[in-house]
Amino acid sequence: MKALLLATHNPDKVREIKDLLKGLPVKLYSLLDFEGLSEVIEDEPTILGNATKKAYQMAQESQMLCLADDTGLFIEALEGEPGVFSARWAGPSCSYRDNRLKALELLDGIVDRTAEFRTVVALAAPDGIIATKEGIVKGVITTEERGEHGFGYDAIFEVGALTYAEMTDEQKNELSHRALAIQAILPIIETTIKL
Repeated sequence: MKALLLATHNPDKVREIKDLLKGLPVKLYSLLDFEGLSEVIEDEPTILGNATKKAYQMAQESQMLCLADDTGLFIEALEGEPGVFSARWAGPSCSYRDNRLKALELLDGIVDRTAEFRTVVALAAPDGIIATKEGIVKGVITTEERGEHGFGYDAIFEVGALTYAEMTDEQKNELSHRALAIQAILPIIETTIKL
């Protein structure tokens, strides 16, 4: 059975991506399964740049087929912030909640709370990038945290009547930005592992 490395140390992302790839005939690993691989510095100006950098660097170091993603929350009233800086927006060692509270504070009193989540996934082999795909979901930022599920900005990002954090894993995995990106790249992964 072929192996696929998920280029992340984030256990929440690992769990979500593994759910999205369920049924794929590969042995899934993440960076949590390996010691000694270097930390990828996410210093590219776009989420596409960060995703491709992570995928290619980790594919080269591990000599495995590698899937990486980068995700950003783009809030219209904040001119697209936090965007590429979403994970560490509230500071270098901030928590998910710190980031959510910063968004709510900056949007206090603002009526137009339109936002979109974007995920870019990149598939790489040790000799280069194979493909990239993007998933985008439009929504609004709530005025308070709602829901007990998910991670990151899920408790303040509303699609329809529910925040991601109010959805079950199954509901979120049917429509999320990461799910759309994974669904788009899945046929390419399937073709690649047959080679």
